[in-house]
Amino acid sequence: MNVPVTVYAEMTPNPSTMKFVANKHLLGTGDSAEFNSMTEARGFSPLAEELFNLPFVQGVFIASNFVTVTKTDNLSWDFITMELREFIRTWLSEGKEVLVQMPTKNPSAETEENKEPVKTFEPSEYDDAIRGLLDEFVRPAVENDGGAIDFRGYEDGVVTVTLRGSCSGCPSSTATLKGGIESLLKQHLPEVQEVVAENG
Repeated sequence: MNVPVTVYAEMTPNPSTMKFVANKHLLGTGDSAEFNSMTEARGFSPLAEELFNLPFVQGVFIASNFVTVTKTDNLSWDFITMELREFIRTWLSEGKEVLVQMPTKNPSAETEENKEPVKTFEPSEYDDAIRGLLDEFVRPAVENDGGAIDFRGYEDGVVTVTLRGSCSGCPSSTATLKGGIESLLKQHLPEVQEVVAENG
């Protein structure tokens, strides 16, 4: 028996993003996919491709049971929330594909023109402990706000994470990072001195 799909819209701390939460899982635990253009979505997410056909959609982030949409600044959510919610609900209830393959993380990092190569981290003895703390305490809160956090590495007392979805570029995410995540990790692992974020 098919359970009717319900989707509700939820504000996030980032005023330009809205989280559309479904009553079913779209991706596996800990998986997430972010697209900032039609080109990035093509071949990976039919749902994101369709959303980018809407003139006001600027970004699409998909994780566990929600889709976070970033809109352009020229329209208020009041005008588009219902349309987006209905669009996503219909898409899911018709059983259409959300994601056909996972995008590779940070494909732009390999281009040489605009930035230095992405830092690679040597595995450290603290990696598993840090990952465990992030998964248990931080990920649920970040997903609650329509985003995701990825652990990048630990080196010389500094933990590097990547924030994505509504958390990427959101003013309150820096405060969360410094206040919440940093104090949590320091409390459990005295070796941690600082947490820094790369933009995903």
